[in-house]
Amino acid sequence: MEETIYEMMEQAQDMHGGAAKLAILEEAVRLADTSGLKELAYEIRGEIVDCAIFNGYPLKSLIAFSWQLGQFDQNPEEYDPVELLWNYKWILGKVCSFPNISKTQIEDLVEDMRRRYAEYGYNERPYYYYKFRIAMDMGELDEARRYLDMFRVIEPDSMSDCEACEQSQMVRFYYLTGEDEQALAVAKPILSGRMRCAEVPHVTLSQVLLPLYRQGEVDQAKEQYRKGYRLVRDDRDFLKTIAEHIEYLTVANPIEGIGVVERHLHIALDYESGLEQMYFYAAMVGLLQKLDTSRKLRLIRMPASFEWGKQERTLEEIIAYFRPLAESAAAEFDRRNGNAFYSKWIGKIVQPA
Repeated sequence: MEETIYEMMEQAQDMHGGAAKLAILEEAVRLADTSGLKELAYEIRGEIVDCAIFNGYPLKSLIAFSWQLGQFDQNPEEYDPVELLWNYKWILGKVCSFPNISKTQIEDLVEDMRRRYAEYGYNERPYYYYKFRIAMDMGELDEARRYLDMFRVIEPDSMSDCEACEQSQMVRFYYLTGEDEQALAVAKPILSGRMRCAEVPHVTLSQVLLPLYRQGEVDQAKEQYRKGYRLVRDDRDFLKTIAEHIEYLTVANPIEGIGVVERHLHIALDYESGLEQMYFYAAMVGLLQKLDTSRKLRLIRMPASFEWGKQERTLEEIIAYFRPLAESAAAEFDRRNGNAFYSKWIGKIVQPA
């Protein structure tokens, strides 16, 4: 059985990330579990965390990591703490995506990471940086500003995120607060190519489009849209980023936005992250409302797998279907977060009924 499992792992290693690779890894870990091969099951789950977190399956990554954490605590001498602690950050970057994970549970996770990092000699820059990110995810922007100031005064160490990632998250903060000039100023080293990594500038370019457009830099916004959308259009991990492109197209070129919606709706319908799914639905509704001002019949292509969409649907019908999904998701997140951030955000991009 062990030989079969290793063969499956080798097969998965040669594959691009995605559902097929995850299916093989999940079967491999099932066989390892039933065979009592705990160390091998731990290793495979590390592969699942890596594959799932960067291919749009955050729930699978959370489940696999939770098992690893429990196993590590039972036998810490058997496993590599560096890999586990590094992956902990990935989990914190996704944990707010599920409204059924309570605010208390999220806060406990961050404090647990803080304790573990201190135990192994790392400083608190990642702790305050992820407090900053989580505060943004929860719509607590005043709190996020406070943690932004706190993490930046601590020197990076080997467990800190890369410079480009941190810079990109600062762009995101000013994008969320509507401080356009500051967002563009912070984005300069990313736009120039001086700072980059596996996900930057991918996740950054979508957040300079509206600031550029509002500043009158219409051609520059168009150029950054072309560049940014090419980077993310074939990767399901960037659904929220694609939603931000749709927000921009709603004001800049709504007709082009139809094609973006059609290309990615099938991903949104089957997405594990409720937060990113909400972003997409809300951005899509805002776009379709912009197109529907004439009240004339317009059609968009719906995914073949979407039963409701098999009939011809007008934009009005599509809006009426997806708007409540976005609004109810926003209300769920707001209840968890204890504010009205997402409901207010949807109110800004979706016209009143």
